[in-house]
Amino acid sequence: MRKKKRKENSERWSGHLEKHRAGFGFVRQEDGEDIFIARSNMNGAMNGDLVQVDLLPEYLWQKSREGIIDCVLERKNSEIVGTFQKNKKFGFVIPDDKKNPDEVFVRKSDSKNARSGDKVVVQITRYPEKNISAEGKICEIISRRGEPGGEIKALIRSAGLRETFPSRVEAEAKARARMAIGREELRKRRDLRAETVFTIDGPAAKDLDDAVSIKLLGNGHYLLGVHIADVSHYVREGGRLDEEAMKRGNSVYLLSRVVPMLPKSLSNGACSLNPGEDRLTLSCSMEITPQGEVVAHEIYESIICSRERLIYDDVSDILEKQDGRLIERYAGIHDDLLLMGELAERLRERRKEKGSLDFDFDEADIVLDENDIPVKIGVEERRTANRMIEEFMLAANQTVAEHFFWMEYPFIYRVHEKPDTEKIMELKAFLAGFGINLPGNPDNLHPKVLNTILEELRGKPYENIVSSVMLRSMKKAFYSTQCEGHFGLACKYYCHFTSPIRRYPDLFIHRVIKGAVNGKAEERALKKWRKTAGTAAEISSQTERKAQELERDAEKMKKAQYMEDKVGEIYDGVISGVTSFGIYVQLPNTVEGMIRLDRLKDDDYDYEEGKYRVIGRRTHRVYALGDQIRIVVLRASAGDRQIDFALVREKKNGETDPYAEKNVIE
Repeated sequence: MRKKKRKENSERWSGHLEKHRAGFGFVRQEDGEDIFIARSNMNGAMNGDLVQVDLLPEYLWQKSREGIIDCVLERKNSEIVGTFQKNKKFGFVIPDDKKNPDEVFVRKSDSKNARSGDKVVVQITRYPEKNISAEGKICEIISRRGEPGGEIKALIRSAGLRETFPSRVEAEAKARARMAIGREELRKRRDLRAETVFTIDGPAAKDLDDAVSIKLLGNGHYLLGVHIADVSHYVREGGRLDEEAMKRGNSVYLLSRVVPMLPKSLSNGACSLNPGEDRLTLSCSMEITPQGEVVAHEIYESIICSRERLIYDDVSDILEKQDGRLIERYAGIHDDLLLMGELAERLRERRKEKGSLDFDFDEADIVLDENDIPVKIGVEERRTANRMIEEFMLAANQTVAEHFFWMEYPFIYRVHEKPDTEKIMELKAFLAGFGINLPGNPDNLHPKVLNTILEELRGKPYENIVSSVMLRSMKKAFYSTQCEGHFGLACKYYCHFTSPIRRYPDLFIHRVIKGAVNGKAEERALKKWRKTAGTAAEISSQTERKAQELERDAEKMKKAQYMEDKVGEIYDGVISGVTSFGIYVQLPNTVEGMIRLDRLKDDDYDYEEGKYRVIGRRTHRVYALGDQIRIVVLRASAGDRQIDFALVREKKNGETDPYAEKNVIE
């Protein structure tokens, strides 16, 4: 951030304000220490605003740099999503964003008949001034109080996303979906409708964008076909539909709701590889040795007719349990499924030999009732069929990326850079605490070293914890026009080709492939793609991060809602995180809550960051990452997306009483 001299002994800075529910905040600095702003020094600034700050004299600082906001340079929000609280003559909108304390005053005439508890959007008509709240008028009622799915709808709206599409975009999608497949289109495609091709997805999936096929060749090699919906045939480059898809970047899946990248007429209709229906596809056929090496491939336009719409659990039951009923039901493709299971294992073994990382975290399986209330939370199984399809998609993505890298066409690659040396040194110290040695040069660590450690951890109680810390030491993957390799997969070439219904980079790649296949990749087209690729890669990386945050928020919300009636219940858990203010504990069903350090009354605890633990000053009692402990649920709030735990002490006879103060360390 730029620093400007105001007066002698006074400095002026600028940055974005991040407020806390309690009213204070920090002006975040890219370089250097953040500036603390007391509640009384906000001067009408709201959460997220770009502000100008006068630094207070050093003798007035409490712990770190403090300032007073001089003025607001740029407002972040003109609208706020929140919960309406109504009084007789006026009301307030309380922001749903738990970091935002800026309530908005609403006159009765501007309430749009909203009722207390409704989720609303309030348009700000007057920004706050010193001790006067912001004022606004309600412009949209997202959901009525108690309406099923209202919280998720509000979450979607607060992120600036919409489940519906502009009318012109919807109209274009419907018109494109109605297009008949002409003879000329059929002539230029390879007709695979007589081949045994089928899809394997989750039971609730409606946007089926990948299908597979397999043959055993005379030389003992496998011929794997990965057939992907040809979305680019329907989404015209540069049209309104294309512009909207690029802006969205990807579909967002929030438990029972989906914010799609494309309208349903395409995503669930014309583009979805539904069984028994002719569908246009782009195919990647790979000849693969019994050792899992791709030795030849073809990429081409095709047309398929899926034989079956299979689900993961059924295929897994066939491959894992030899389920007789299912084998009989799918007798026509049973041999193909056996071949696929065999090939997937070969591909997985080769990938592991190369050092590809395979994080196997427990993911939450949240079951909602008809009113969107969570009734069960467990661990989602990653079974044989899930892993099989993952292997096939990985193989296709790598093959397509390498093919077009050598053609030197404009492209969008999936890049995962190697970790920073500092992060690896921290990981090395952490692993040493578990008696695990991390060999090799931290400046140039090979993923195979990390994968070996992951294999050694399988089945151990602290497997998830160590895997989580290892993952946090990695950099985030992103989209780029430069092919810079994928550290986690231990490969030089990687892209996303297999999900064009829900990811824009895949759609872009399909256009490039079709241009190459049809001989239309002339200089004019290449120039246009080079320009579009950079923009699409940047937007898609940003929207992917936003989608991941939303998915985490939705999951936290439903987990907290599930635990609201579990207050007072006792569970065994594992310490999943340690901070200077609290200990995170994860239960076997993936629910995570916090034990605040100020509730541990038996001692004063110091946080040892490098050792991921807290230690008592007098008792020297240690609570460290990976420790198994027993907790009682103190509080859970879906609105705050927060769950509070307390430690439980056992009596001498082994019994516990969660309501006895002597047993709960408050």
